[in-house]
Amino acid sequence: MNREKVVVAELLRPRGNRGEIFARSTTDVPGRLETLKHAHASLPGNSSVPVAIEDAWRHKDGWVLKLAGVDSINEAERFRGADLWVAASERAALPQGEFFQSDLIDCRIIDTATGECIGTLERWQDYGGTPLMQITVHGREVLIPFVPAYCEIDLAARSIRVNVPPGLLEL
Repeated sequence: MNREKVVVAELLRPRGNRGEIFARSTTDVPGRLETLKHAHASLPGNSSVPVAIEDAWRHKDGWVLKLAGVDSINEAERFRGADLWVAASERAALPQGEFFQSDLIDCRIIDTATGECIGTLERWQDYGGTPLMQITVHGREVLIPFVPAYCEIDLAARSIRVNVPPGLLEL
C-alpha cells in the first residue's frame, strides 16, 4: 500500500458534453471535494498527471468534477477509471482521536480476550453501516465489525485491540 498518496475520489466516466467527469468520493472528510483545488490523477498505465479542479458538486449518488482544460467528452474520457489523489501531507486534518481508515491498514489485530494477534487489517469493507475490517485467519477471510467502543487503536504500535465477538472467528 502506498502511504504517500491518499485517493480522494475515483473518476468513473465523462458526464455531459463539456468535459465534466462523474466521480465517486472516497473521502469521509466533509467538504473535501468542494474545496479541493489541486490534485493528481493516476491514469491507466500507471502515469500520473497534476490536475486543477475548477468546480465540484453533488449529483445523484456521486459527484461531478470539472477539471481545468478538460472541455469535451473526448478529453474527459482520458480520465475514465483514474484515481484522484493528493499527497498524504496535503490530506485534510481530523479531530483528535480520529483516524483515517488508510492509516489503519496493516495494523495487527489483537484479540483482547487472549492477547493474541489474530491477523492484520488488509482492507475495509463498508456498506453504509458499521465498517468491517477484513483480515485473514488460518487462510480464510474474516470480517470484524469496527465498533469504536470495542476497539483500542495504538497507531505507534501499529495495532488495534478488539473485543472479538464470541464465535466470530469460527464462522
